[in-house]
Amino acid sequence: MTNTLSDTSIHLVKATVPALQEHGLAITKRMYERMFQNEAIRDLFNQSHHGETGSQPKALATAILAYAQNIDNLGALAPAVERIAQKHVGLNILPEHYPYVAEALLGAIKDVLGDAATDEILAAWGEAYWFLAHVLIGREGAVYNSLANAPGGWNGWRNFRIESKQRESEIITSFVLRPEDGKPVLRHQPGQYLTFWIDIPGQHPLKRNYSISSAPNDETYRISVKREPQGIASNWLHDQAEVGEILKVAPPAGEFFLNEESPRPVVLLSGGVGLTPMMSMLEAVANQHPHVAVHYVHGTLNGATHAMKNRVRFLAEAHPNIQATVFYVEPRPEDRQGDDFDHQGLISVEWLQAHTPLGEADYYLCGPRPFLRAFVGGLALTGVRSDRIHYEFFGPADEILTA
Repeated sequence: MTNTLSDTSIHLVKATVPALQEHGLAITKRMYERMFQNEAIRDLFNQSHHGETGSQPKALATAILAYAQNIDNLGALAPAVERIAQKHVGLNILPEHYPYVAEALLGAIKDVLGDAATDEILAAWGEAYWFLAHVLIGREGAVYNSLANAPGGWNGWRNFRIESKQRESEIITSFVLRPEDGKPVLRHQPGQYLTFWIDIPGQHPLKRNYSISSAPNDETYRISVKREPQGIASNWLHDQAEVGEILKVAPPAGEFFLNEESPRPVVLLSGGVGLTPMMSMLEAVANQHPHVAVHYVHGTLNGATHAMKNRVRFLAEAHPNIQATVFYVEPRPEDRQGDDFDHQGLISVEWLQAHTPLGEADYYLCGPRPFLRAFVGGLALTGVRSDRIHYEFFGPADEILTA
């Protein structure tokens, strides 16, 4: 493979941008249809992203369009490449899987575009695909190597036993996981997630990502899982997975994590189950960096959905540099302001302007898509630099800021 794309291929790929804008989603849907005819390949992927919402085909269509638009300026795609590489490592995607994707993608382009997909265009996209594939394979190889050689690290799937199970709210339950082999675990970077291979009778193997909600401790991980109404995996974990259950787990992954080297104040801003990576960050700061000022700001519906309230309160009371503020959208009659929560309503950019150090803090955000859209854009409009706004989205990051 060469280190550059040919000028001809760059020209032809850029020429397909209008077609991708019109037919990109049809191409990616067809690509997955082709690829998932092979069950071994199908089982590599998180199928919850391929259901009614079609979030993964949408995300891939957006990514392919961005690649075509920036084919002559690939540096602009570096953050997206890192995110994809981290997801692939979590799913244990290996170099030998890439040819299946290439065949499915080129076949889908031909199926959807018909005669407009000339041999020259298909050849150009083939070259462009393999150029990017080798970039990803190289980055993923480096990540795999780093994980395998780190203390407590591993590659692929490792058996973990559920050591404890704790209900945190009406919709969130925490699970503490200890490796079955009794050996140490890799110290994750606060904010990262674990990928799970879950076998449920009558189902294809399920792949799910769950954020780690505990600080690094060398021995265990904790995940805190929201029960989704139609969620096969989350309902199984809540209702059937008991202490002692064995789960297959990939090493920690993800490019969203706390910068523990920064002396700047930290604002942890979450909505709903978005608190899970924030809890990992909060505990890590309390344990390792108690001199850092932290503003923990969380919004949820009411006391029924408010998870980890006592844990946050304990940390805030024990560490003067931690300030915790909780918003309830619709408090119940039994929810007491000043005790269970601090403010009624939604978190606002105006409140953050008045109560957090906008000019100096790093902001870490996690929550539903409208939540992210409001605050990533809103904070930027107040003058917070983009390199101080960090966010995580549960699922494919399609149209987070534009939809």
